[in-house]
Amino acid sequence: MRIGELSRTSGCDVETIRYYEREGLLDAPRREANGYRRYDDGHLVQLNFVRHCRSLGMSLSDVRRLREFERNPSRDCDGINTLLDRQIAQIHAQRLALEALEGQLRALRETCRHHQPASECGILQNLQQAAAGAACECHAGTHEAVHDAAHEAGHATNG
Repeated sequence: MRIGELSRTSGCDVETIRYYEREGLLDAPRREANGYRRYDDGHLVQLNFVRHCRSLGMSLSDVRRLREFERNPSRDCDGINTLLDRQIAQIHAQRLALEALEGQLRALRETCRHHQPASECGILQNLQQAAAGAACECHAGTHEAVHDAAHEAGHATNG
C-alpha cells in the first residue's frame, strides 16, 4: 500500500507517518520503480504500535527503545519494566501537579463570587498583584505541594 492508504487505514496523518519513519520508529518501506514508498501490513502493525504507545503518553525516545526490544526479542525485559515504571512515576507526578493546579484555580475562583465591576474582581486583583510581585491567593501554600510532588516522582524513578 502507498502512504495515503496507510494513512487512511491507520487514521494517522501522512506527515506523521513520514516523521515516524525518519525517526526510525517505522522500518523503511521498500521503494517502487517510480520511487514511491510501498508499505505492507507489517508497517501498519508498527504504526499502530507507535500510536498506541504515544496514546499512553510515552515519549518518542521510549517508543524507539520499545521498538528496539521488538527487533531483539531475546533481550531481557528489565529495560521495558524500568521504562514503564518511569512512565508511571511521571504520570503520578503530573497528576499531583494537576491536582495542585486545580487547588490554585479553585482558591483563585473563591476570591470572586459576586457580580461586580471588573475593578473589584478578586480574581483580577490577585492576578494583578502576582504580576506586580506581591503574594496572591492562588499560590498561598501550593509551592510546597508542587515541590513535594516533583521530589516524590524523582524518588520513584531513581528507587
